[in-house]
Amino acid sequence: MRTMQFTSVSDVAVRLEAVGYLASDAIATTIFLASELGKPLLVEGPAGVGKTALAQAVAEATGSTLVRLQCYEGVDEARALYEWNHAKQLLRITAARDEGWDATRSDIFSEEYLLARPLLTAIRNTEPTVLLIDETDKADVEIEGLLLEVLGDFQITIPELGTITAVQRPFVVLTSNATRELSEALRRRCLYLHVGFPDEQLEQRIVRSAVPELDDALAASLIRVIAALRRMPLRKVPSVSETIDWARTLIALGATTLDNAVMKESLGVVLKHQDDIEKASRQLDLDPAA
Repeated sequence: MRTMQFTSVSDVAVRLEAVGYLASDAIATTIFLASELGKPLLVEGPAGVGKTALAQAVAEATGSTLVRLQCYEGVDEARALYEWNHAKQLLRITAARDEGWDATRSDIFSEEYLLARPLLTAIRNTEPTVLLIDETDKADVEIEGLLLEVLGDFQITIPELGTITAVQRPFVVLTSNATRELSEALRRRCLYLHVGFPDEQLEQRIVRSAVPELDDALAASLIRVIAALRRMPLRKVPSVSETIDWARTLIALGATTLDNAVMKESLGVVLKHQDDIEKASRQLDLDPAA
């Protein structure tokens, strides 16, 4: 059973925009197809382009519960699936010394002592759910095998309790910054979406939506400078979220134009390495040494 159903690609775009996410045609189309086909969605792209925000927006737009598995090096099955509350089990065993092991064993391996982690939580949820597996590329390769098993059948076997199968399949979004190559087997399970930096027109709409007090002329100037920065060979180019931060900075400074003085004062909002600031200042002729 699907967790949600959009009526069309335009319905996706309208509902996402209603919760503050302006989706390109490619994004809206892929979200619609993932919903229709009941397939997990793998979203790749550079950091800061809105991959995580997309999953959050889908959950909000559809009234679904968002369950997030944040991946990192060393995340294991216990952190992803479930684990037993060993401290509570030990207390129960200690308190039941006279009851015998057989009686105690059936008690300590019950729901009361089970700690559900994100994958089990999403599988067991009977309400519409968006399962976000964030930064999948940061997890160890072994976790991919676990994801393949869970996303293939949408069920989890707990030896002490049996097999738990999803009644309401979650809408699954996996994100990746492509810091390592994901397996072909995992990719085959998913629909694929690459989210890059938006074009200038869309980014201006995003900024104006997030910072409505920014006037059109200043927003256009800001987007042109951001585009120029992204064409430079920087260690870290500005993300969309940093573009929004810069827009809010301009409002806080009371700036009416994005002149050299304002850029020089605030360039650290969007560039996070000193050598990037110096390089950009030279190319934008901001005289960083002054």
